Amino acid sequence: MDTMARTQAGAAETFDTVNPATGEVIATFPVDGPASVGAAVTRAQEAAQWWGGLSWKERRTRLLAWKSQLARYIGRLAELVHNETGKPLADAQLEIFLTIVHIDWAARNAEKVLGPRRVRSGLPALNLASRLEYQPLGVVGVIGPWNYPVFTPMGSIAYALAAGNAVIFKPSELTPAVGGWLVSSLREVVPEQPVLQLVTGAGPAGDALARSGVDKLAFTGSAGTARKVMAACAENLTPMVAECGGKDAFLVAADADLDAAADAAAWGAVSNAGQTCIGVERIYVVEKVYQPFLDKLSERMAAVRPGDDRDADYGPMTRPEQADVIEQHIADALARGGRTVVGGMQSVHRPYVAPVLLADVPEASRAVTEETFGPTVTVTPVADLDEAVRLANDSSYALGATVFARKKRQAMAAASALRSGMTAINSIIGFATVPALPFGGIGDSGFGRIHGADGLREFARAKAITRQRVRPPLNLTSLSRPDRDVKRLLALTTLLHGKRYR
Repeated sequence: MDTMARTQAGAAETFDTVNPATGEVIATFPVDGPASVGAAVTRAQEAAQWWGGLSWKERRTRLLAWKSQLARYIGRLAELVHNETGKPLADAQLEIFLTIVHIDWAARNAEKVLGPRRVRSGLPALNLASRLEYQPLGVVGVIGPWNYPVFTPMGSIAYALAAGNAVIFKPSELTPAVGGWLVSSLREVVPEQPVLQLVTGAGPAGDALARSGVDKLAFTGSAGTARKVMAACAENLTPMVAECGGKDAFLVAADADLDAAADAAAWGAVSNAGQTCIGVERIYVVEKVYQPFLDKLSERMAAVRPGDDRDADYGPMTRPEQADVIEQHIADALARGGRTVVGGMQSVHRPYVAPVLLADVPEASRAVTEETFGPTVTVTPVADLDEAVRLANDSSYALGATVFARKKRQAMAAASALRSGMTAINSIIGFATVPALPFGGIGDSGFGRIHGADGLREFARAKAITRQRVRPPLNLTSLSRPDRDVKRLLALTTLLHGKRYR
């Protein structure tokens, strides 16, 4: 059901989506409540029966056609993303490109990952043929964010669709037009059933979706909001995936390529105005190279400029209130003895925030412990990578991380030791660009995974099937079970498993 029809169907209340840089109204959308969300679930349940009943090839063909649709109209969608979020067109285009790559992977690999397969029954069950299936859940609800309104929710939408589910998508109230565009674009290539529907509104709409009885919910947002969503899902024991915030650490070893590291750190800190859950917020540098790295990083960050023009490096704060959080974190860092290397309190000139580089910031500072979600970063010297790992791991967040080091063994050891769902070595957020890799965190960064084979399985239920091929050699599951068969079982158990291991 399109926006106008939903409004006429009973949503008396509406809201506007606006350009964060200019305040210009882009479009008006209905505020969906329990009634309209419930109606969407009913339609989705029927659509799920049809969509889940298609063959793997039929679903793959339709999803690849959707991918092609996004590729052909990437400019149009990027313009809409730019208008609703304020991010530069090039950043919007990059986001959509990565989305296209993920749709392609999900469509082409769904059957390989989720298709039925035989499983070895093992010696005690030689008389049984075993089979494993992954069946669609039915209807998946997706609550998306505003910072990456295409790439992030599509990590759930595309994989849920590829697994055979229908999807109800509630985009952020800051980016409903982008969400509407995505839903309409799929309808053009899959007109038969509403396998992807849109509901709009703020928190209450998301709450209604969480309580609606969908078969699973995928949520992206803050840890605090995730707890509220979990409580709503608990009413129906609805399982969920939670992709929450991050306080990602960036580690620089003594032998690192400092130019490459500084370039990656600068981009990771300020791209999308720092409004990135896997953006760089903390940097730990081995003392030997601390000052030269700091000089290189400050030079790069000082040259960066926010704005709404074509030459700007990044745009405004999409969520106006985030500027208050940034101010509070800068002020707290300075009050605790930190110093500014680039920018400072004066960097906040709403709706923009210029880059801020902080040094000598105590680990107890809010700029280190809490997610800032702005173009700010702290840089701290450490004795070695072991200390860097220890400080990086001392956080309630555990989403992504980065290690720059020339020695492969050293870099891999640090990457494995970091408490994070993902780590990139000598590149920035490389893991997000690989569709085959799972994406997600632990702790306050959430749970569950999107992307890759794990992302496909996240939206399917495992079904185990056994079939008796021949009569069992031992009659153990019968009320007429003979004692001799129990004795044979015990003898076999001792033979197979009774050997002592040292």
